[in-house]
Amino acid sequence: MSGNKSFRGGSHVGLHIFLLIFAIIALYPVLWVFTVAFSGQQSLAFVEVPSDPTFFDRLRAIVPWPEQMSLQNFRDVLTDQPFLRWMLNSAIVAGATTVLGVFLACTAAYAFSRFNFPGRKAGMMSFLISQMFPGTLLLVPIYIIIVSWLHLGNSYFGLILVYSVTAIPFCVWMMKGYFDTIPLEIEESAIMDGASRQVIFFKIILPLAKPAVAVTALFSFMTAWNEFILAATFLEEEIKYTAPVGLKFFVGGFASKWGYFAAGSIIISLPVVLLFLYLQKYLVSGLTAGGVKG
Repeated sequence: MSGNKSFRGGSHVGLHIFLLIFAIIALYPVLWVFTVAFSGQQSLAFVEVPSDPTFFDRLRAIVPWPEQMSLQNFRDVLTDQPFLRWMLNSAIVAGATTVLGVFLACTAAYAFSRFNFPGRKAGMMSFLISQMFPGTLLLVPIYIIIVSWLHLGNSYFGLILVYSVTAIPFCVWMMKGYFDTIPLEIEESAIMDGASRQVIFFKIILPLAKPAVAVTALFSFMTAWNEFILAATFLEEEIKYTAPVGLKFFVGGFASKWGYFAAGSIIISLPVVLLFLYLQKYLVSGLTAGGVKG
C-alpha cells in the first residue's frame, strides 16, 4: 500500500514538473512583453552582456528585466497616439457584436433544441462544417458580400455583421447543448400556467442558462476585440481603426516602436481580463436554479 502511494506521489511530482516547464515556456513571451513595456525604451536590445559574461549575466540576458522601471511608454501611447480612440472603436464593435451575437445564438439554439422542423439536422451540420474552414479562406467571399454587394466597407456595421456571423456557429452549438440539459417539465409547467413562448424563453430559460450565456458573451467579445485581419481589410480610415489594427503602426518597415507596441498590447488585454474575472462566477457555476413544479 505504501509503495503504491509513493509511486503515485512520484508520478504526480513528475507531472507537476512537466506542467511547470511548459508553463514557463508559455509565459516567457509574456515576460518579454512586460519587460519591453516597462523599460521606457523602443529597442529590444536594452540588456547589455559583457564581453566576459558571468553566469548571472547570461541568466539576465535570458530572463531580461530593465534596470529602471518606467511608465513612459504607457504615457506616450495614451497621450501622443490616437490609441484611446482606437480602444473606443474596439469597444463599440466588440460590445455590439456581443449583444447581436448572443441574441442570435440564444434564439437559434433554442429553436434547434426545442422544435422539430425541416432542415434542422442539416442546419446544425452546416454550422459544424463552417468551423472546419480557416478564416482566411472566407476573406474573399466576405469582402465581396460586405463591400461589393452590401456597400458596408469602411463601416462599423459591416464589421459587426461579419464578427457576429463568424461567432454564431460555435455559439449556437454550445448554447444548444446547454438548452438540451434543461428539463422540458419546467416549460410544460409554465405553459400550463398560461405562459407564452416569449415569457418562457426570456424569464425562465435564459436565467437558467446564465453560465452558457456568459461563455457565449465572452467568446463573442473576444472574437471582435482581438481580430485583426478582417478589421485591417475593411477599415480604411485611421480614425476608424480598432486597437489591434492600430498596433501595427508601431512596428513597421522603417521604424519599430516596440515599447509602444508592448505597452499597447498590455492595455488591450486588460478589458478581456476584467471581463473574464467578472464572468468567472458564471463560468464555473452549473445549473443551480430552477425546479419542477409539483
